[in-house]
This record gives sequence, C-alpha cells and structure tokens, in this order.
Amino acid sequence: MSKLGGLVTVALAGVVATMMATSSDAAGKKKHYTRSAAYDGLWSVSIRTKSGPCDAAYRYPARIVGGQILPAENDFSYQISGAVVSSGAIAVMVSKGLGTATGYGRLHGATGYGRWTAGNQCSGTWSAMRRAAN
Repeated sequence: MSKLGGLVTVALAGVVATMMATSSDAAGKKKHYTRSAAYDGLWSVSIRTKSGPCDAAYRYPARIVGGQILPAENDFSYQISGAVVSSGAIAVMVSKGLGTATGYGRLHGATGYGRWTAGNQCSGTWSAMRRAAN
C-alpha cells in the first residue's frame, strides 16, 4: 500500500466519520452542536477512492463513544479526532506522518455515508454499518 494510501486508510477507518463545528444562523449568532451518544458502538467502514493515486478500496472498524470517534483498536500509529451530533452529521480528521485526511457525512440508524479528501491528492466516498452498540 502506498504511503498516501495508508493515510487514506487510516483517515476513514475512524469514520467514519466531527461536527463539533458551529454554524451561523440567519441572525449571525453561532449555534453550538453537541456530540451525541445515539450512534455509539462499533462500526464497519468501507472507503472507496474516486480520484487520485490512493488504493481503490479499504474496509476498517471504528468505534464511537459518547459521540466521539476513536480507533476501534489500540493503534497509535495515527491520530484521529471527530464526532457525531444528534442529527447524525459526522466529521473526522486523521493525521499520520505529515499527511492529513478529512471525512464528512451522515449517520442514520445503523448506516452512514459521506465523502473524504486527502488534500489535493485523493478523494472519494465512504459508507458505514453499525456492528454493535456499546
């Protein structure tokens, strides 16, 4: 697997996946979204590359705890941060070495979907299925 391919693998292995972000409403006030435990559990994530030199497909586990996205296993070769909010909106950022990838999308019930990018190098889609609740 290429170095960049490894980055993408890790990027959405975690998705899977922060909407700790804020958005502006019509009045210009910021609305804060809080993490939701509604999607907590073990998830299986499939990643597909649509453009760029990354590997064509990956499948990895991810864990959501208290709305926070974590690696499903104790793998410290990368850093992952992200969250899911009550609406199911999800975002994740993963770093490995000098590379960073981000993924955004939505979870609904026991499934999820979205897009990911690794800088200008690669991009694609992801889908997820819940395997077990916490």
